[in-house]
Amino acid sequence: MTRQRGFALLGGLIGVVALVCAAIFGGFGLLTVGPELPSGPTDGSNGAATGGGGTGEARAQAPSTGGRAAPASADAWTGTWATAPAGAEKGVPYGYPGRSIRNVVHTTIGGTGVRVTLSNLYSPSALLVGHASVAVGAGGPRAAEGTLRQLSFGGRAAVTIPAGGQIISDPVVMRVPYDGDLLVTLHTPVASGPVTYHPYALQTSYLADGDHTRDTTGVPYTEPSTAWRYLTAVDVQNRDARGAVVAFGDSITDGVGSRLDANHRWPDILAARLRDRDIAVLNEGIGGNRVLADSVRDRKGASGVSRFSRDVLERAGARTVVIDLGVNDILRGGERDPARITAGLRELTRQAHARGLRVIGSTLTPFGAHRGYSPAAESVRERVNAEIRAGGVFDDVVDFDRVVRDPYAPQRIRPLYDSGDGLHPSDAGYRAMGRSLSLELLEAKAPAEL
Repeated sequence: MTRQRGFALLGGLIGVVALVCAAIFGGFGLLTVGPELPSGPTDGSNGAATGGGGTGEARAQAPSTGGRAAPASADAWTGTWATAPAGAEKGVPYGYPGRSIRNVVHTTIGGTGVRVTLSNLYSPSALLVGHASVAVGAGGPRAAEGTLRQLSFGGRAAVTIPAGGQIISDPVVMRVPYDGDLLVTLHTPVASGPVTYHPYALQTSYLADGDHTRDTTGVPYTEPSTAWRYLTAVDVQNRDARGAVVAFGDSITDGVGSRLDANHRWPDILAARLRDRDIAVLNEGIGGNRVLADSVRDRKGASGVSRFSRDVLERAGARTVVIDLGVNDILRGGERDPARITAGLRELTRQAHARGLRVIGSTLTPFGAHRGYSPAAESVRERVNAEIRAGGVFDDVVDFDRVVRDPYAPQRIRPLYDSGDGLHPSDAGYRAMGRSLSLELLEAKAPAEL
C-alpha cells in the first residue's frame, strides 16, 4: 500500500468515526455534565449561539458580516485580550481528536464576569467542542484554587461551530484579575478539520490527552506549545472600563523578537500604562501580515484591509486603533508603489471612522540590516513615511521609525533595540515603542476629519 493511499484510508476512517460520535453526542446529550449554567448573556445580546433543540449540544451560527460584539457602553463588556486568527495549523488536518487544549492568555484589565470567543474560521469542517472551561492561572497550566468555571453555549456544555464560523460563550461570574493569566481550555472529542490558530503566541500553552477541562493541577498537560488554538477573544464585565485600544499590525505588533512568556510586546507596555485608566489593550498583530494582500495559505492572515472589520471593529469596547502595518508589503510583497500602501492605510482609517473609532498610525520601522533590504525597498519605506508624517492618512501619528532607528544610520534599527535580525525590535525596543504613544491621543474620543 502506498503512503498516500494509507493516509486517504485513515482520513476516511476518521471521518466515519467523527460522524458517528457527533451523532451520539448530539442526539443523546452525553456531553452535558453537571448542572447547566445560566443561558446567554444578561442582556440577551449574544446571538452567536442557539439552543441545541433540547440536546446536550448548542450550535453556532455561520459567520456574520460584522457588528455582533457590542461596544462596552451597551452592556459593560470590554475585551481584555484578543488575537487574530492567522490561518490553518500545519500538520493537523483532523484537529486534535480526544485531546484538551489549554490556552494561556494574559489579561489587560479585570472584571467580575467573563466570556470567550471561539473561531473555526479556517476549517472547511464543523468543529465539535465537548467541554470548555476558564480559570485564573497559577503558573504554567495550573489553575488558581476555586477559580475554575465550566463554560456553556446557549446553556449547553457542548457546541458545534460550523465551518468558517465562530461563537461567543455564555458569560460566567468570575473575578478576573488585571494583568494576570487566564486558562481557557477546550476538549475536542472527535476529529474535525484544520485548526484555526495564531502561531506566534510568545506565550506557552499546553495540550493533554483526554478531557481535562476541569483539571486544576496542570499535571496532565505535558505537551507545551507556543500557539493559541481556536480562541480569539476574552471579554470581561467591568462597568468602570473605558473601552479598548486595538493594536493592529504585523510581526512587530505581534511581538516577534521579544522574550517568551515575558509579555514585553509594545502593546503589553502600553497596556501597563493604561491599566490605571481602566482602558484595555487588544493585540491584533499577525506575523508577516500585509495591508493589501492575503497570506492565509502561509498562515500570515488575510490582508489588513479585509480582516480589519473582524479583528478590530467587532472587538468589544473598541474605541481607538493603533495601526502599524505596511513593512511586509515592501519586504514580502515586493510593492514598489508607495501610493498603493498609503491608499490601503487610508481605507483602514475610513473603515474605523465609519464605526466612530479614532486612528493613530505608525511610520514604518527600519529594516536596513535585514536580509530583505535593498535601496529600492528603502525608498518605498521612506516615501510611505513621508506621506504618513504629512497627515491625511491617520488622525494622529506615532513615529515608531524615529523611536527605534539608529541616529547614525537611520535606515537601520539602533543596536540596543535590535533583536538580532535587523527587523524586529528587542525587549528594549518594544519598551521604547510602548512608552512613546501619547495617552492623551489614545483617550481622545472623536475621530478627526481628514
